[in-house]
Amino acid sequence: MQISKKQYLVIFGVIIFFVAMASLALFRLRDRFLSVPLPPAAPYVAPPVLQEPTLASPTPASPEAPAVDVELPAEVNLKIPFTSQAPHQNWDLPYKEFCEEASILMAVSYVNNDPILGPDDADAKLLAIKNFEEKKLGFHEDTDAEDTAKIMREFYSLEKVEILNDPTAKDIKKALANGKAVIAPFAGRELGNPNYHQPGPLYHMLVIKGYRKNGDFITNDPGTRKGADYIYQEKVIMDAIHDWNDGDVNNGKKVIIIVG
Repeated sequence: MQISKKQYLVIFGVIIFFVAMASLALFRLRDRFLSVPLPPAAPYVAPPVLQEPTLASPTPASPEAPAVDVELPAEVNLKIPFTSQAPHQNWDLPYKEFCEEASILMAVSYVNNDPILGPDDADAKLLAIKNFEEKKLGFHEDTDAEDTAKIMREFYSLEKVEILNDPTAKDIKKALANGKAVIAPFAGRELGNPNYHQPGPLYHMLVIKGYRKNGDFITNDPGTRKGADYIYQEKVIMDAIHDWNDGDVNNGKKVIIIVG
């Protein structure tokens, strides 16, 4: 029996289909059995309040001890709650501009031990941040690191909010090892997240919540509903960190916000 060209094409197409399905199944099995589990999530513990020495019992002066470079733990994962910037998956305005508000909400909820009680709760809290920004700043879109820190200090009355310029990967990991949340601004398209609406946001903000033994960062990325515990390689994070810089994001300075 002679097989026609059309039949050859059909047979070839069926073979390609089954090869593709088998490859997909193998990738899923690989992800299931070879994926690296995340370290246990640690809740926030407020640092102790240091007491100043009283005049009645002065502390004798002593020579300053040399700084010690403390070895970091192998892995860290802070118990920071997640919300996407569009809690009800409505990515129209204002939600498509809410990455900063969502990052603020996640970090503050962690430090204040105030859980995010589902989409309705997240939505109401994001809109409350927006209202404060519009009254305080006159806008809510594309807040840079300084304005983002200001919102946490003034709207949430958080005192422990620090801006760090030119951070290293070790600076970020040290903050995380000390139980502090890290918020960072990014040139969003340099992150290369396939879950973004392509080509991705020009400017983006997310929470770094930990790191794995291989150095990868664990993040809560509000730019996607799949952003909880999202893993980015260390180099991707460090290369993509850029502040808003009046819209010239790719030339924005390297800066992070340390919270807690």
